[in-house]
Amino acid sequence: MMQLPVPTWFVGCGNMGQAMVEGWRLAGVDLSSAVAIRPSNVPVPGIRTVGSIKEAGAPPRMIILGFKPQKLDEVAPELLPWITSKTIVVSLLAGVETASLKARFPKATVIRAIPNLPVSVRRGVVALFTGGEIEEGLRKQLSEAFAALGFAMWAETENSLAAIGSVAGPGPAYVARFIAALADAGVEQGLPKALASSIAVETVLGTAWRAASSGETMDDLARRVASPRGTTEAGLAVLDREDAFRQLIGATINAARRRGAELAAEARGEQVA
Repeated sequence: MMQLPVPTWFVGCGNMGQAMVEGWRLAGVDLSSAVAIRPSNVPVPGIRTVGSIKEAGAPPRMIILGFKPQKLDEVAPELLPWITSKTIVVSLLAGVETASLKARFPKATVIRAIPNLPVSVRRGVVALFTGGEIEEGLRKQLSEAFAALGFAMWAETENSLAAIGSVAGPGPAYVARFIAALADAGVEQGLPKALASSIAVETVLGTAWRAASSGETMDDLARRVASPRGTTEAGLAVLDREDAFRQLIGATINAARRRGAELAAEARGEQVA
């Protein structure tokens, strides 16, 4: 049975932290030594939950930071006494760079991880990055642990990590908006709302599954559906008009990337206009 480093602390176990716990539970990972530290003390299903660091127990081998980035300077001093040169700090904090993390946790091995919400069903994307050397055995252990949550990869640079994060991290929210719009269009055509929602979800799921299993490009898939002068082609002509849809998605991703850069600057102590 796969096991996380013993013990592992989830410090602040919000939506993403809980999604990871759900995915690891689904994968059969041994979480018996893991503990979630949440000021609210609201239980995280599947792992022991406490309200403060002093209740967590044995010093951690790995700490997963899952709180809001703005709370880093509040939480870091509380964690420092528990951190040694053998501690692994895995940060889920959006935009906070390795240099900023190393400044707070100078003894630890620091790793950034950007997962997305589907890790809860083991179909997520997880980008990993470390700004320094990492022991090969540890790298392998972390690779296997995060691969249990979906498609896991190591980014070669922090810039690459930010690029992956700007697409994969918020991507499920954007896809959810598209599914909702597709369902709303079905309702406008006279379908009951529940049926339209099911059709939209299954259409997106089936298309993604087809793409993942066949290796076809998105253009190939679109061409398979669109007959010349047919109904699909008429709809694609609207989406493709003046490249508006592609530009909208590009602007959406750019906005996420800019916000990540702002969070990085805030973590460095810089003023953001």
